[in-house]
Amino acid sequence: MENQKEEDRCFKCDFLYIGDAFDDTVKTFDPETGKFLGTFVPPNSGNLHGPRGLIINHKGNLVVSNQKVGQPENGDVLKFIGQTGALLGELVRSAEPGSPLAPRGIVLSNNNVLFVADIGDFFIKDDVPVDVPGAVRKYNGTSGVFLGNLNHSGFSPFHPRGLVFGPDGLLYVSVVDLSDPNKGWVLRFNLKSGGYDLFIVSDNKNNLHRPEGLVFGPDGNLYVTSFKNLDDPNDTDKILIFDGKTGKFLDKIDLYAPGKPRAFAQALLFGPDGKLFVPITGPFDNVTGAPTGKFTGSVRRYNVHTKKFKEIVLPYKKCGPLGVPWYLTFGKTNPKTLVYQHDRDDTC
Repeated sequence: MENQKEEDRCFKCDFLYIGDAFDDTVKTFDPETGKFLGTFVPPNSGNLHGPRGLIINHKGNLVVSNQKVGQPENGDVLKFIGQTGALLGELVRSAEPGSPLAPRGIVLSNNNVLFVADIGDFFIKDDVPVDVPGAVRKYNGTSGVFLGNLNHSGFSPFHPRGLVFGPDGLLYVSVVDLSDPNKGWVLRFNLKSGGYDLFIVSDNKNNLHRPEGLVFGPDGNLYVTSFKNLDDPNDTDKILIFDGKTGKFLDKIDLYAPGKPRAFAQALLFGPDGKLFVPITGPFDNVTGAPTGKFTGSVRRYNVHTKKFKEIVLPYKKCGPLGVPWYLTFGKTNPKTLVYQHDRDDTC
């Protein structure tokens, strides 16, 4: 009983950090109750415009990928003091060679290499489609020095969004085709050999559309966010579940029933008690960035066995503190595997 009490006590002293793209902040919450604990990183700190991937690094500081939405320069990666949220500066500098155009998910290896999913871009110019390939970029986790890109030769178009190291030590990367919203892949990179393989490919059975967040659950399965086929009124935004060893499609968790108000999530993360935490990112206005959906801004805590959830943070339209939440981390989230570590910090 004493050990259980100590474990419970440490759950309560942990924090849930969520990046809010509506006001360009990082906010903190009690992961047990969902109580809003305050704005940890204030608006525009470090020219933060579009907070995306969040991790706590090996020194206990918060690292945030900054997509710099609507800004003229490349994105960067910012670092903040873990106790106060004060800006430490640019870890990866937007003005340096090798900076990410549009960084999304990030992970940090045990040997302090920061991996950044740079989604790239796609646009129409003079009636001609222009595809700017993305990359998985590597940086020194202390100095931010660019260390090169992972080799994805033979795979195109390559637009990575999320990434995570699996139990097998391989790096899993969600990839989209920015010109086709109904495609999606999960690639698996072997850093030792330098090769990769297609772990999951979108098909009519799994309906993997525009995947982003991906995490391995306590059950060893891979959970991936997937989005509605906009041409199919019966489709939904959902979380797809795949066998973590084979990539076989196992199940799904619909975020709403067909025909009901839409709710979609860019990222997801397992936390205390093996529960799955899912911030509802949208719908939101693509021009102003303002939340428009009935559930936008809420945070759900799922029991993946029953597929039921508890809404621990209210939606923006019900006066919740989050506008458009994207990525999240706990203080005890492993920055490499994104697994919740009960004993990451033994002192509360």
